[in-house]
Amino acid sequence: MVVKSLLPSTTEKHKGVRRIEREKGRESKMNKLSGGTASCAGWVGIIIATATHDWVRTCEYTVTTCLRMDELGSRGLWAECVISPSLYHCVTLTQILTLPAYIQVCRALMVFACLTGLPALGLVMMSMPCVRLEEEIPASKRRRAMVGGTLLFVTAICGLVSTIWFPIGAHQEEGLMSFGPSLYAGWVGSVLCLLGSFMILYTCCNNPSAIEQRQDNSCYYYSREAGGAATPISAAATIGVSAMTSSCRP
Repeated sequence: MVVKSLLPSTTEKHKGVRRIEREKGRESKMNKLSGGTASCAGWVGIIIATATHDWVRTCEYTVTTCLRMDELGSRGLWAECVISPSLYHCVTLTQILTLPAYIQVCRALMVFACLTGLPALGLVMMSMPCVRLEEEIPASKRRRAMVGGTLLFVTAICGLVSTIWFPIGAHQEEGLMSFGPSLYAGWVGSVLCLLGSFMILYTCCNNPSAIEQRQDNSCYYYSREAGGAATPISAAATIGVSAMTSSCRP
């Protein structure tokens, strides 16, 4: 069996394709790392917003008048506080059945976002290029990244719905004066989780390793036997036969 040598132009073409795929691979790794870092910071912001009480501040008069009259109020998911120059007193909202519907729903959504963020980040971290498990294939790492990115997207949506609905409900129930720092932390955390999930899912949908594998599998070379027709053989078989042929030559 005589194997035809590859043309120089074909070899250079495959080298160019390999070079482009390696550049895409590096870009994919950077996107995944950036998305994981942004999602982790966003999840921390959502936890801070959930645990603190300064979501909105309410006042029926001006700020100076409310501070003088001790009527400047601060409200969160779990407590209502009274703010004055010499007093900061909070009352825990323990009467669940008498709470407005928007507070109960926002509580549930924020708690759900905090709980889903942990396994989502765990899956994303396990799919990072620097983490390698024994006998792991790239497809399993890609599936973990897809599931983690989807959970992060759900986490971001829950955070955004809560942080947008809560001030609207507080304004309808009582006069809303300004937004608190806890609400800003929830907004920033939700946006970071949303951005991170988009980066991770985009990286999974444009996986260069899968493209490279398809190209390798679709690459065939032809060999011609003496007096016979040309038959296609795979690249791996061609490399093996070429090595055997070159080693048998004097």
